[in-house]
Amino acid sequence: MDLISLLKERVIPIVLKGETTDLTEKSTALAEFFPFLLAILKGKPSLISLFQNNLNPRLSDLFNTRSELKDQFLASVSQQVPQDEIEHLLNRSIPATLNVLEDEAGSHDPTVIQHFLEQNHADIGAGLAPWAKAILAALGLGTLAGTANVTSQPVASPTHAPIVEEQKKSNFWLPLIALLILLFLAFWLLRSCKNNESTAPVTATENTANVNQQPAYFQISTDHTGGLVTCQAKIGDPSFIDILQKEVKQIFTHENGCGADSSRHFNAALVDQNSLVSVLKLLKGVPNVSMIWTGNQITLQGADTAALQALADKIKPLAKDVQVVVEQPAVLDENTAVTSSVDKAKEALSQIDPNQVKPLDIATALNLQIINFASASADIPDVNKSVLDQASVLMNKVQNVQLVVKGYTDATGNAAANKTLSQKRAKSVVDYLVSKGVDPSKLQAQGFGQENPVADNATKEGQFKNRRIEFEVINTETGTVRTVDEQGVEKTN
Repeated sequence: MDLISLLKERVIPIVLKGETTDLTEKSTALAEFFPFLLAILKGKPSLISLFQNNLNPRLSDLFNTRSELKDQFLASVSQQVPQDEIEHLLNRSIPATLNVLEDEAGSHDPTVIQHFLEQNHADIGAGLAPWAKAILAALGLGTLAGTANVTSQPVASPTHAPIVEEQKKSNFWLPLIALLILLFLAFWLLRSCKNNESTAPVTATENTANVNQQPAYFQISTDHTGGLVTCQAKIGDPSFIDILQKEVKQIFTHENGCGADSSRHFNAALVDQNSLVSVLKLLKGVPNVSMIWTGNQITLQGADTAALQALADKIKPLAKDVQVVVEQPAVLDENTAVTSSVDKAKEALSQIDPNQVKPLDIATALNLQIINFASASADIPDVNKSVLDQASVLMNKVQNVQLVVKGYTDATGNAAANKTLSQKRAKSVVDYLVSKGVDPSKLQAQGFGQENPVADNATKEGQFKNRRIEFEVINTETGTVRTVDEQGVEKTN
């Protein structure tokens, strides 16, 4: 299968997922965009690195300052679909296209990808529409479109008859190419007028469709070492979510990444989300901090106000259209904290589609709750049982997955006794889920006692945070279940 056909097969279904209107026109636009995009990446390999480091690449990046050429391009591919809708679609296709190129080239290295594009030069050139070649020529990439520069040919001489003949052929095509460009410009001007006439009603319709959308949302928190503890993303762009997951896993060296919701209930982009990767890199290593990014505000929370303010000062130049707020730590009310956490967990579980259950989303929702066991007790508080009831129904719908329940305590008391208590608490949760019909093979209890604290044990608030139950999914991407036999040897089934 040639490269352009491969992109049509693998990228179009991803980008059009959730679309319900003008599917034929949108598929055609994407098909015409692929060879154009590849031709530019081949001619300007610096764009490959730019797009790889940008979570939200834009069509305008291909045209640099030549906005009039971008308008011409959109007028050519949009057909009867509003141009801004097509532009959003093409923006979303860029990272998905890069993913395919990286897979096929076998490397993330831009030099390797460029070499791969060179190898597929013929397929790229064959897929270019005539009007696309004219735009590439205007961008200074005419040779990529198969348009030779006739002025570079050798001067004719009597002893070079074939060269003279070839030059005559080239000169014959020049007026025809100029005529095609003029016809294209006339067509673009006509289409622009028609699009301007229909702009007002289209905008009104789009605004109506977006009224019920919630702002995009991203939340992340770190432990006492600055490692990842929890992460949630609610952004209505599946392609962006895929890229975000890869970045979070790589930056924090974390196997599971974020719990995510890419449905259209949420806006397709965070404000200033191009800076998100840079912000995550700043956040890594900062202990016990929580960041919430939604609407036009980033909120930083944590006990060390000075460290938070230093972090905020570094974020502000990166996310210039977002207000960065540092919240002072509040006096902990344990009952309020538990009730609020349970409500958040219930809400997160209720948003999981029962027909498309992802184990990682269940674990993420369960990690939102606080299970505040009574002192020296392994009895599950009644307030948490309703959350576990919801989770058990969803757990019964997934196969080939194992949920690990991890128990932790604070550092008060004997370390050995704390480890035993944490194991009992984790097993208590497992037993409760089994009593609700969850297959025991899907569950595993582990006790860690006072190991791996997430807060300072010197304070009551820190002790409260360290007394916790965490949920982790093993091998969510492969579906492989890992177990430990009676000799303590790990097995993979």
